[in-house]
Amino acid sequence: MPKKTSDLQNIYSFYFLFALTKALKFSDIIPATSKSFFFGFAIGLVGCFKGYYCKKGTVGVGEASNTAVVYASMLLFILDFIAVFISDIFFEI
Repeated sequence: MPKKTSDLQNIYSFYFLFALTKALKFSDIIPATSKSFFFGFAIGLVGCFKGYYCKKGTVGVGEASNTAVVYASMLLFILDFIAVFISDIFFEI
């Protein structure tokens, strides 16, 4: 008699979580979590700054959103470089 799908999913999820705890280290999770926090803060900061100082009308809003995306992308590239450099210092592979 075949097993129910829910029984198999519980077994597979148990093995997945077991393998996950064996494969991941603390030094894998902390840099990724901290990078996502700083990336979100930087995107929000750039978007709010550009939105606050945009010109009137739809053209001004379009230009502000376009420059916000470009500036945020460049800032994220720089932040990622710095975060990788710092995480390599503290969390050696």
